[in-house]
Amino acid sequence: MARRPTIQDVAKAAGVSQATVDRVLNGREQVREETARRVYDAARRIGYHAAPLNAQRLQADLPVLRMGVVLHKEREVFYQNLAAELEAAAARATGLRVKPVIEFATSQSPADFVALMQGMRGRADVIAASAVTHPDVTDVVATLKAEGIPTFALLNDFAPGVRQNYLGLNNLKVGRIAASLIGMAARGPGKVAVFVGGHRWHGHELREAGFRSWFREYAPRFQILDTLANLETRQLTYEATLDLLARHPELRGIYVAGGRMEGTIAAVREVRKPSEVCLVVNELTPQSRGGLVDGFVTMVIATPLPQLCDDLVRLMAEAAKAGPSEVAGQHFLRPELILPESV
Repeated sequence: MARRPTIQDVAKAAGVSQATVDRVLNGREQVREETARRVYDAARRIGYHAAPLNAQRLQADLPVLRMGVVLHKEREVFYQNLAAELEAAAARATGLRVKPVIEFATSQSPADFVALMQGMRGRADVIAASAVTHPDVTDVVATLKAEGIPTFALLNDFAPGVRQNYLGLNNLKVGRIAASLIGMAARGPGKVAVFVGGHRWHGHELREAGFRSWFREYAPRFQILDTLANLETRQLTYEATLDLLARHPELRGIYVAGGRMEGTIAAVREVRKPSEVCLVVNELTPQSRGGLVDGFVTMVIATPLPQLCDDLVRLMAEAAKAGPSEVAGQHFLRPELILPESV
């Protein structure tokens, strides 16, 4: 029969004295949160019987952060993964108890985002959203700010100058990265195409601007076709890509700056050979990964979701403590560049 771990075993595993372990487990004196957590982690790791009780004591003494998050595209893998990472980041947070309240807009209508953000009143201390850029969204962010509720823009930088902070990729650079890959990998000069989700997505327009600026600067022999808006719809993206490929046999590259890249992947796979058209898309999903594996996707530019969510929790906690800032910030993450050999 295995010996039950003792306080002496916990102290050794945590690198502290037995007296410190006793103070933590029995709440005899105030102990630094970092030390208490180290003792708890050690107790849990070695199977000390009081570990669950100690966890409850630690949690009960921590301040609470109610984190409201409004996302969209609930059925898409990327946003499902984002929601899961937000929950995981909340659980990982130290020094406070984070209670995420995550809701999904049923459409990309500004009214849907506004309604959900307004509905966070009384339920969240700080709000983050992946909303569209629209005056109504800016107005609700300004109203929430006046009420002492800071708002963070996730992935798409809406309400600039009013929101607390933007967290995501530097979308201008993302567009230039996509262009540089196509410019270097394409089989000679030709035509290139770019899709955006719509003109309410400021991030997509920045990617398009970066994409065009790189070609103007480094590869002017390429012809960039008129930008296509796919309205974040798979079927429309699929049909528009088939039309592009039919009308422009010399098409060398496509960049899908917004969502629904699976429509483009399906169309290219249907009428072209692997690597015949350089295709760059955003975010690693089963569809984009499959495209990388079979040679129809040249590169995926991905957001590091764990870092995004950990940074968001930290910045939201700071904002909840200090209140809304009059200086709007930007918090850029380094994109993950995924090539076929990476998967």
